[in-house]
Amino acid sequence: MVDGKKSIAFRIFYDALDIVEAKKGDNEKSSLEIWKDALTNVMPHVEVRSRRIGGANFQIPMPIRADRKISMAMKWLIKYATARNDKSMAQKLAAEVIAASREEGAAFKKKTDTHKMAEANKAFSHFKF
Repeated sequence: MVDGKKSIAFRIFYDALDIVEAKKGDNEKSSLEIWKDALTNVMPHVEVRSRRIGGANFQIPMPIRADRKISMAMKWLIKYATARNDKSMAQKLAAEVIAASREEGAAFKKKTDTHKMAEANKAFSHFKF
């Protein structure tokens, strides 16, 4: 939602689901199930947070709360849908949702990069906030 324009955000989302419904095959899931799959595939489980210890900044992997997982996944889907080259925002969002449900696309790559960063800094996980 940009500048509080909730009705426009709703229209974009439902138009995107209609586009997903039109693009899916006959025996595939419904558009809402594809959206849920995309959201699940993009949800991160850990993130890295910076902490200054002894003059050095360490990236410390931390688990993410369930509500933050969902909000991060939605923000990433919207962010990377905006960066796509399609006509309307509904088409961009539909393309990103379809890609994320197939474990492809920029939003899914962001999740894997976040997990790789956490894995690389696993040695610092004993530091707590």
